[in-house]
Amino acid sequence: MKRLIFLSLCCCVLLAGCESKPTLQKYFVENTENKNFMAFDLSPTILNIKETKLSAEQKQALQSFDKMNILAFKVNEQNKAQFETECDKVKTLLKDEQYQQLMKYGSGSEGASVSFVGDDEHIDEFVLFANRKDSGFAVIRILGDDMNPTGILEMLSILKTSDINLEQLKPLQEMLAK
Repeated sequence: MKRLIFLSLCCCVLLAGCESKPTLQKYFVENTENKNFMAFDLSPTILNIKETKLSAEQKQALQSFDKMNILAFKVNEQNKAQFETECDKVKTLLKDEQYQQLMKYGSGSEGASVSFVGDDEHIDEFVLFANRKDSGFAVIRILGDDMNPTGILEMLSILKTSDINLEQLKPLQEMLAK
């Protein structure tokens, strides 16, 4: 009998300890198959970089980058109401205390923001969110280990010299062309 009570208590503690609040990651997973969204995962290999030509700082920045998740919503006449709802959901998720906003541009209906998860020198995720009423919105999660603002600047310099494999971006290009 004591065992049964103990097991019941353990199960209750485990179930109560499971956090079921919405997260940006859950939002990505829930909308991956939604017809109004396009989702992709991009790896560092898309950059086609010759590491022998990189400085030590650039190599370190590249090694801290794991992948990029992109979720885009293309607005049209039939889904304008859903666009507003989904845009508000993303804005609410980004107000969570784990996200620290670096900058924001534009008004509430159109604009962009950059947020991050972690502390100033050990960033695990950058989130870029951009929206326009007439075209839709995109959320880009840049995931990595111990990224930092200096490393992001190094990544930008790497991008300038990269030979990006545009084949991986073809679905996004097709969506934007429609």
